[in-house]
Amino acid sequence: MSGMNLVRAYGDTTGDGMVQLSFTLPVPAGPLAQAAAAAFATKMGLDPALVVHTKAMGPDFTFFVVYGKSAVVVDLDTVQVQEREFPLLSSKEINLLLRSRLGRKLVVVGGTVGTDAHTVGLDAIFNVKGFAGEKGLEHYREMRVVNLGAQVEAEDLVGRAAEESADAVLVSQVVTQRDAHLHHVREVADAMAHRWPAGAPGRPLLVVGGPRFAPEQAAELGADRVFTKGTTPREVASYLVHALASARPEPARAR
Repeated sequence: MSGMNLVRAYGDTTGDGMVQLSFTLPVPAGPLAQAAAAAFATKMGLDPALVVHTKAMGPDFTFFVVYGKSAVVVDLDTVQVQEREFPLLSSKEINLLLRSRLGRKLVVVGGTVGTDAHTVGLDAIFNVKGFAGEKGLEHYREMRVVNLGAQVEAEDLVGRAAEESADAVLVSQVVTQRDAHLHHVREVADAMAHRWPAGAPGRPLLVVGGPRFAPEQAAELGADRVFTKGTTPREVASYLVHALASARPEPARAR
């Protein structure tokens, strides 16, 4: 495939199509389970499909790792990627723009919603210690952060955002069983729509983040922006500046 924009999975050699797949079947560990796993992977298009690891998950389930060859080829020219439409600013630039354009501290209220008790993602963005070598939003002098923590009800989150006159509501969701992350974000979006009907002044931005979200889901979730796994605090801060401060004219200086 040299010189072309087509790619296949890489295992041992370029273009060999070898992939590793893991999954669980509701079958007790044993020869039947192993044969079922091989058949399952074969029907997914792996040929040959080699079961290289099995582990009983209780009396009725088995976890598998399968190694096999896929014939799938991807044309990179057809792959669509959402490009970042705002510049990635330094912390100094972020503070300066907020002070000069917004004229006050930018207020962010956030939490994890519903049954989600995981705050790793939320803390990575909010806490001073931050993530990936970048300090969190609490580090920025021109921001005021209200971190409500885990298992916050959507109505309570939105109510607190109204009390704080928040510029943005940040929702982090990690639990994804039965699409709980989508359900809870829609709860927040609905609560915001009820408090701030379309066109009503004062509605904060709804910013969502988590490992199982995709940027293109923003509209269907009722969010203004969706961030995915690996997003850094500076990227979130840069977006907030772009959305809330950069478009505003700089206040006139007294002569």
